[in-house]
Amino acid sequence: MNFSLFLTELWNARLSLLSGLGDTILISAASVVMGSVLGVFIGLAMTYGQKWLRFIVRLYIDFLRGTPVFVLILACFYILSVVGLDLTAFQAGVLALTLFCSSHVGEIVRGALIAIPAGQTEAAKSVGLTFGQTFVYVLLPQALRQILPTWVNTATEIVKASTLLSIIGVVELLLATQQVISRTYLSLEFYLFAGFVYFLLNFVIEQAGRAVERRISIP
Repeated sequence: MNFSLFLTELWNARLSLLSGLGDTILISAASVVMGSVLGVFIGLAMTYGQKWLRFIVRLYIDFLRGTPVFVLILACFYILSVVGLDLTAFQAGVLALTLFCSSHVGEIVRGALIAIPAGQTEAAKSVGLTFGQTFVYVLLPQALRQILPTWVNTATEIVKASTLLSIIGVVELLLATQQVISRTYLSLEFYLFAGFVYFLLNFVIEQAGRAVERRISIP
């Protein structure tokens, strides 16, 4: 390994790699945020919805969780265009990861809400709280303590799954790295570098999650 040559090529490729890193962060953040919001509504529907709604949402969750992310990405990019919904590769990738994230978060939220004693909801009703107020002030704070560790794992999985978007031409960090390798032939060095960057991203997410977990934990 020619370390000095690698540093030189790394500096020369810094703009393309930073651009790829920025897209990876943007894709992951957008997918996790939108997937989490959608997942909360899915979890609520699974827990408190009518029987027919629970059936539909269960099909949604099982279908998405049972579909490989790679296939889901290709479906969002190619199949949607066939039916007239033309999305860019970036938009299709974010949509695929959002759907994947929402199915996992929905199941996490459902499990956390079920674990809360029914008496909590009944007590909230007795003091005149609406369902929305009950969820925000009573259920969510309790569920969050159970949701957070698994949600962090889901967020890190989304970061790793973002590497699959290179197959539809999204120039995230992995594809940007591969483009540099095709020019420099320093495959080992740049793949190790990319792996280290992905590790740092997930490490930051895990540490941030643990910090929040400590903050909201009951003494």
